[in-house]
Amino acid sequence: MPKVGIIGGSGLYQIDALKEIKEIKVETPFGEPSDSFIIGNLGGVEVAFLARHKRGHTILPTEINYRANIYAMKKLGVEQLMSISAVGSFKKELKPLDIVLPDQFVDRTNQARKTTFFGQGIVVHISFADPVCADLRKIIYDTGEKLGVTMHNKGTYLNMEGPAFSTRAESHLYKSWGMDIIGMTNMPEARLAREAEMCFATIALVTDYDCWYEEPVNIEMVTGNLLKNVDVAKKIIKEVVSKLSKERKCSCQSALKHSIVTDKNLIPEHTKEKLDIIIGKYL
Repeated sequence: MPKVGIIGGSGLYQIDALKEIKEIKVETPFGEPSDSFIIGNLGGVEVAFLARHKRGHTILPTEINYRANIYAMKKLGVEQLMSISAVGSFKKELKPLDIVLPDQFVDRTNQARKTTFFGQGIVVHISFADPVCADLRKIIYDTGEKLGVTMHNKGTYLNMEGPAFSTRAESHLYKSWGMDIIGMTNMPEARLAREAEMCFATIALVTDYDCWYEEPVNIEMVTGNLLKNVDVAKKIIKEVVSKLSKERKCSCQSALKHSIVTDKNLIPEHTKEKLDIIIGKYL
């Protein structure tokens, strides 16, 4: 079973070193994931790849079934999850084609996405002060540095709603708040990964300066820079996978240990069954 998962664009799994490739569908109680999973062996490590917006890019950020995506990763056995995403920058020093590894998130989606596995008879309050796994982020950063990539080891990712890009007023507002980068997808993934007790880190590929600086952002600009950055991301993934420890020492693996508030005897049986792979060891 793959212990490493990658969520990103549909071309990410096209890595020369990826062997024994197979495609599988994963069923979840939360509906269908964005796409079938591509499973392959990368330097002796089995890795699961998922196209966030489906191959062909047919799913809006708001339409993504984040719960199904992360649940399916959990079902496959994934313990360490990397999310590859295009972002805009609010800082001159965070330049297009740079890579940012955010350590914080701010949610501006107004709860338009379902970002928890819980409810329906079970209340859980996870600790989310530090939403990114520091151990995983460090490995990614050190790897990028050795490859000569311009890496930034921290930053705050503002998760906007979309699908339209920011207005100039919004862009200047977010910049005034001290935000570093902006995207449309990673906060739900980070939150659900923590509930699923996975290590999570974002590899944010800077494609533009949003619209606070110089020319307004457009899809040609984003796509052009993203394609250049994807090749760099593939090189980082290939190296990172080989460096990941098989035994995790971080607190991500026990995020739910003291977080389940509901009396275990009062949790409905159908909820226990649905969430068994997530909460089963605590019941």
